Amino acid sequence: MKRAHLLTLLSTAIAIGATSDLSTPAWAQQITESSPPFTRTDNYLKMPDGRHMGSTSSVAGDSHGNIWVAERCGANDCAPTPQLDPILEFDSKGNFIKGFGKGQVLFPHFIFIDKQDHIWIVDGHNDGKIGDDVIEYDQNGKVLMTLGTPGVGGNDQTHFHEPSSVLVAPNGNIFVGDGHTQDKGNARIVKFDSKGKFLAQWGSHGRGPGQMDIPHCMAMDSQGRLFLGDRGNNRMDIFDQNGKFIASWSQFGRPSGCFIDSKDNLYVADSESHTNHHPGWMRGVRIGSVKDGVVVAFISDDPGIDPDKMGTSNGEGIWVDGNGVIYDAEVGQKAVVRYTPEAKN
Repeated sequence: MKRAHLLTLLSTAIAIGATSDLSTPAWAQQITESSPPFTRTDNYLKMPDGRHMGSTSSVAGDSHGNIWVAERCGANDCAPTPQLDPILEFDSKGNFIKGFGKGQVLFPHFIFIDKQDHIWIVDGHNDGKIGDDVIEYDQNGKVLMTLGTPGVGGNDQTHFHEPSSVLVAPNGNIFVGDGHTQDKGNARIVKFDSKGKFLAQWGSHGRGPGQMDIPHCMAMDSQGRLFLGDRGNNRMDIFDQNGKFIASWSQFGRPSGCFIDSKDNLYVADSESHTNHHPGWMRGVRIGSVKDGVVVAFISDDPGIDPDKMGTSNGEGIWVDGNGVIYDAEVGQKAVVRYTPEAKN
């Protein structure tokens, strides 16, 4: 284990609040060490014999306390090793339970677990046979539903191209973030009912209200507002469930992963801020509240890495358990890192 620094923005120096003013400049990162810090644990999840973890951009937990990871078959793509299961389940102590999904997923990009403990996987690439789709599994790996057309990309009601994220609302409606290339391809949210019937879509490339670029993660708060990690625009966008634009927040950095817990705390993983993408910002996890948009803490898990030499580092996907333990899924390092909050003295 090694200790990670928990850093906070100086709220006395910078007033950060909810805003829909898209011209608001990026807030300076005036930060100082705070208490309590987190303890970092590497290799908490124990891979099955003969396997090492590949790139993973997503992690999630179910109602039983088990941890699920969709990793790219020991590499950054499952095409070379289709015999490996990319969807892996671990218990709360990090012990491997089972895997499934071999030959069905090419490039797992996002994992979401709904209130029925169904596992939703976003496959962000296609090889002409599989991919560019969203697959719903039960806990034993049975395919329950597929959204999109496997192996065929597109931009209509029955196709995706480079989908990035998925979320199932409490009422069963399904939201898919579609698009993963800056200024090219799709940049939209597609809404379906619980049976997979198309209901609506919204979004387009751009920086204006309601526009987006790389809809990389989604989370929903207790009010039912949809928070979108608009990575290409370095902001979190907020919509209602019918696509009405509410606000954009730039204080959470360049979001790759996002999670909202039962207390409406918002956790955002920034894996890409550097000179080319988001100059002046550090990579790591920013923590705040959806009630006021104030960022109260920052975990820098990017020590010793030159941000200008590594496009993606530290956590990209993020999930937080009921005890406030953070799981950070890393693409570049091919790992899931665990951050445990230290008890206050």
